[in-house]
Amino acid sequence: MITYNICFIRQGDRFLLLNREKPSWMGCWNGIGGKLEEGETPRESMEREILEETGITDYKLHYKGLVTWLTNEAEIGGMYLYTAEVTEDFVFAGPVKTEEGILDWKKIDWILHPQNKGISSNIPVFFPYLLHEEGCYDHFCDYRDGKLVKHQSVLLEIAEDSLEMTEFYLRNKGAVSFPNPS
Repeated sequence: MITYNICFIRQGDRFLLLNREKPSWMGCWNGIGGKLEEGETPRESMEREILEETGITDYKLHYKGLVTWLTNEAEIGGMYLYTAEVTEDFVFAGPVKTEEGILDWKKIDWILHPQNKGISSNIPVFFPYLLHEEGCYDHFCDYRDGKLVKHQSVLLEIAEDSLEMTEFYLRNKGAVSFPNPS
């Protein structure tokens, strides 16, 4: 079961990112997110996480799919992937120190710069889909000893962020028996 979520909050050509002070991805810039609490839908959880981590309440939230992973051929995980849009006149002055880390706006070209070592390693895999694709995707990431060694993005036939639809997808589309890493 997918138990995490992540959101990339956009304002024009920049995104509000979090430089994490805690694992996972400690010291790296990443989206806003966390763990689903019991009884929450993925969307409710994402809305709670955005409020808790940023205080932002006025945005349009869009479901963009999943980020799934396999670690050393053993640990399977995943998160619901979202984007949120704030208006051009919205004011959130960064950087802002929070309990989770430092929030600040980063431009798209900085996020995707090929020499940028300060972002989570899976962001270059799925970020172009957030920017240029309308559909929802499963972005599978295969890690070996903490390094991303393979990735694959697959268009989801069912673009719904419900627990039931995600479990159905994982059971029937092969995500549970992740692609062969060889």
